[in-house]
Amino acid sequence: MGRKFIDCREFPSEMKCTVAISADSMDELVNAAVQHAITVHGHQDTPEFRSEITKVIHEMEPSRSVA
Repeated sequence: MGRKFIDCREFPSEMKCTVAISADSMDELVNAAVQHAITVHGHQDTPEFRSEITKVIHEMEPSRSVA
């Protein structure tokens, strides 16, 4: 399985947030994205919101070299 990411630039907002978050596991990424959404964007942590976050996660292409 590849690395996963979510990018705030895909969601227009008044803030014009440019944060992108990546992780190896879906759970880790969803938790980080939800914390960002709560802290920065004022969202509520609900099962429905977590489901919506999961729908917009992308697979990253494997990098050629990892340091």
